[in-house]
Amino acid sequence: MGEGTPWQQVKNKLRVIGPGAIIAASFIGPGTISTATEAGASFGYSLVWAIVFAVITTMILQEMASRLGVVTGGGLGEAIREQFQKPFLKYSIMSLIGFSIALGCAAYMAGDLTGGALGISLLTGIPQNYIAPVIGGIILTIGLLGTYKKLEKIFITLVVIMSITFITTMIVVQPDVTEVFAGAFVPSIPAGSIVVIVALIGTTVVPYNLFLHASSAGERWKDPANLKQARLDIILTIGVGGLITAAVIITAGTVIRGYDVTGAEELALALEPTLGEWAAVFISIGLLAAGFSSAMAAPMGAAYTIGGLTGWARGFSDKKFKIIFSVIISIGIVTSAVGFEPLELILFAQALNGLILPIIAVFLLVVLNNKNKLGEYVNSLKLNIIGGLIVLITSGLGIYSLIEAVMGFIEG
Repeated sequence: MGEGTPWQQVKNKLRVIGPGAIIAASFIGPGTISTATEAGASFGYSLVWAIVFAVITTMILQEMASRLGVVTGGGLGEAIREQFQKPFLKYSIMSLIGFSIALGCAAYMAGDLTGGALGISLLTGIPQNYIAPVIGGIILTIGLLGTYKKLEKIFITLVVIMSITFITTMIVVQPDVTEVFAGAFVPSIPAGSIVVIVALIGTTVVPYNLFLHASSAGERWKDPANLKQARLDIILTIGVGGLITAAVIITAGTVIRGYDVTGAEELALALEPTLGEWAAVFISIGLLAAGFSSAMAAPMGAAYTIGGLTGWARGFSDKKFKIIFSVIISIGIVTSAVGFEPLELILFAQALNGLILPIIAVFLLVVLNNKNKLGEYVNSLKLNIIGGLIVLITSGLGIYSLIEAVMGFIEG
């Protein structure tokens, strides 16, 4: 077939996929799968709208971060460091963001490793705290020996695996399409659902992904003329990421609606009448891919953030970058080996991210209005208004997450 055929045109469009796939792979972790399973089991399809909202919010913020990287060739950390001139203000902001992101990434890392290990544990019976450090060791090796381009391909592969696993499962269980569309486009807040709504949004809109996306987009594209490609990448990959999360909600809402669940592994049992012996295999592969992808993205996010804020390191060719990457993974390996519950670790990270997200979103808006840095590619008035609304909403969610975390700690 010639280059002008419809199939060739589709292939050309798919070639833009890259940094966005890293972001999608990052936010589809075991915590997202578990939260989506709980949402579907407890509330059916009625919370699918929360994922639609979260995906749109993520696309808007990630487009800003991506545009910064493509236009300037630098990351968000570098931009924040250069934005503020007064030493006290600069170093206070750098310390706050760097500490919060590093701590959040380490907590996500441990939870993602243990959650990913659950995928293998379901099939083999081997305890998660034995498997998780092995997965961490594999990721550490990949990071130390790999390059950005190689890791990008791994992330794309993992997103494809999760798409096949979870979307196929959703189709097989034959959900009520009318109800699904109502849940997606008619927002409702059933009694007792607010905690789950906050968790669904919190697992999708992740602050370190803004640093990760700006830097990875800057590595992938070197010219503002590539902005259309970067935006198409965001729409395709983050859209698919949202569809994967929605697929889990819809599947759970179809097969275990009305049941109390504690994790995604219960979804495998409920799917046995439909998928037979393949039920456990499908869910296990999906959980392993989700844990592996998120656990690989978390230390990348920390390395890009800290490296950019301090000016120490940029990219996988830099030894200091790999040191930060290795430290975060090592913390996750040790923590997961101890045998902490993954949900506790991930909930802690979600609460921390909920607090830091609106702060980083404000700094992102400040940087994206710097004409000296971005010239004609600064935010439009419309984008600033939308960004401001996102800051207000995420601030409310962050405060709520903090209150829930404190109350949970007191009650625990």
